[in-house]
Amino acid sequence: MSRWPTALRRGAPADAGRGGRRPPKPAPSAWPRVLGPLVLLGWLLLVVGCESRPGRAQGADQDPFKQLNLTRATPPTAAPVFTVPRPAGRALSLTDYKGRVVLLNFWATWCPPCREEMPSMEHLYQRYRDRGFVVLALSIDRNLAAVPPFVEEFRLTFPIGLDSKTVVVELYRVRALPTTVLIDRGGQVVAGAAGARDWDSPAAHAVVETLLK
Repeated sequence: MSRWPTALRRGAPADAGRGGRRPPKPAPSAWPRVLGPLVLLGWLLLVVGCESRPGRAQGADQDPFKQLNLTRATPPTAAPVFTVPRPAGRALSLTDYKGRVVLLNFWATWCPPCREEMPSMEHLYQRYRDRGFVVLALSIDRNLAAVPPFVEEFRLTFPIGLDSKTVVVELYRVRALPTTVLIDRGGQVVAGAAGARDWDSPAAHAVVETLLK
């Protein structure tokens, strides 16, 4: 079973902005649990988003995952599959992107750090989309009408999914926004992050280059 370090940080809980309800604060000693055969990202119960933007770290450590402050899955585990509706058109399914490197992002229109990282995420997608990389961004907004204007405002071209009932959120045990999960070509979860990142940084480029090999 994967073990993830615990770290409490300030940010936007996944239930914020939806009726004012907030989940109970978990104990710092909590660890992820196995749901069926899957080892899920339970570490996100203890990590809250909205930290300073890593990705421009200085120092001797040349590991891009560490530079971007990503938590590796040890060992990598199979990514839970899902199918969700899109704002318009056919459904969005993880299985449609088999064989690609997937950056799976959980966000909401009312989440400030989500807005912060969206432009860099779009730049990363444009940089690597022709090499087998895709961004799948799942909005947890209950107000579905708020999503298309947000997508238009930021000129997002990567696939957008709607998880208003938080089915996928619960599947991945997400408790903070934004949350990002990196899935390799073999469908394995290899790393994750809670909080905004600079996805157009040299460290982010190096991470994607590593996964595309």
